[in-house]
Amino acid sequence: MIMASRSPGGQTAAKRKGLKLSFDLSPQSPEPEEDPFHRPTSTSPYPPHLWGQRSSPPTPSPRGGVQDGKRNMDRNSLERIRSESLDKSGKLKIKDKIYDFTADDLVDLGEIGRGAFGSVNKMCHEQSQTTMAVKRIRSTVDEREQKQLLMDLDVVMRSNDCTYIVQFFGALFKEGDCWICMELMDTSFDKFYKYIYSLNRYMPEDILGMVTVATVKSLNYLKTRLNIIHRDVKPSNILLDRKGNIKMCDFGISGQLVDSIAKTRDAGCRPYMAPERIDPMSSRQGYDIRSDVWSLGITLMELATGKFPYPKWNSVFDQLSQVVKGDPPQLNPKEHTFSPDFINFVNICLTKDASQRPKYKELLKHMFIQRYETQDVDVASFVLEHLDQMPPHLPTDLSSY
Repeated sequence: MIMASRSPGGQTAAKRKGLKLSFDLSPQSPEPEEDPFHRPTSTSPYPPHLWGQRSSPPTPSPRGGVQDGKRNMDRNSLERIRSESLDKSGKLKIKDKIYDFTADDLVDLGEIGRGAFGSVNKMCHEQSQTTMAVKRIRSTVDEREQKQLLMDLDVVMRSNDCTYIVQFFGALFKEGDCWICMELMDTSFDKFYKYIYSLNRYMPEDILGMVTVATVKSLNYLKTRLNIIHRDVKPSNILLDRKGNIKMCDFGISGQLVDSIAKTRDAGCRPYMAPERIDPMSSRQGYDIRSDVWSLGITLMELATGKFPYPKWNSVFDQLSQVVKGDPPQLNPKEHTFSPDFINFVNICLTKDASQRPKYKELLKHMFIQRYETQDVDVASFVLEHLDQMPPHLPTDLSSY
């Protein structure tokens, strides 16, 4: 909450609450998509001592009744979480080994990203010789930013068994700021594809296939295991590294699904939003995971063609007219050299009628995904060939963290 007061000079001074975070690391057991009323039990893979001296994690609030809650957090549970804090020393869990650590055990290798919350620095944990991304969250972030950070951290901490989501190592407090240690990736597909096309080259279909597999599986994990919709699928939130790993990030505006439906209209990046989220009439009824399927289709078309599929909008009315009232973008087999399977996959993701658009279960059965689930693609060689040549004006930073 921002408390405003008038100074003698008439200027408004904003006082912000200091950041105090503590988290329940207990993941929910898998939830069958057919049973939206299933109440999961908690089984934590993280011992309580990972988060200081608290003997047990906070009890999560009951499920239901919150359209876009931060993991079923009502106002009271959110205040409870803010009222607790991490120790100045913490624990890192890296490859199933736990390390005691403080900020002094991390060697700062430079800033790689910056946002409204603070900065992301590349750091090395000397004892384990692990290089990681450390998100340093300022103690003065406002109420809205705190909620997004809580949601983001809640998701990544409960997703460490998903190989397609960035991994969480641990956290601590230093001088009131919260330091979050996460797996280091090398760049985002937003920056990477733009560099590829600047060389008059293109993104090979087998690379697009691996992007598709990783993204759909991560989104399906969020839905089936955590009952969450991402709501911000776009190239800058899909990361890759030199080993060829492809992972999703940035869950700050993810929404809890209630009876498989989300309601909030303004969460996410508007250019990638599905028609049912932009149309004022449709959005009143809510939307489901198929809105993320649309965003995936836009993302894949952008990566495949080297450009965003819609012309630049000068106003929200332009977007409303083209996305809601116009025909959906489609890959034309006569204009592109992609396989029929890829073209079909992208085009069905961009089905305008949400009720006819496939869900993740159907997408995972598609021939395009099944091909690249089993095919051995050397993503690492393609990444290495180009990543080290990216010029300074196209930095490989990770602002999406």
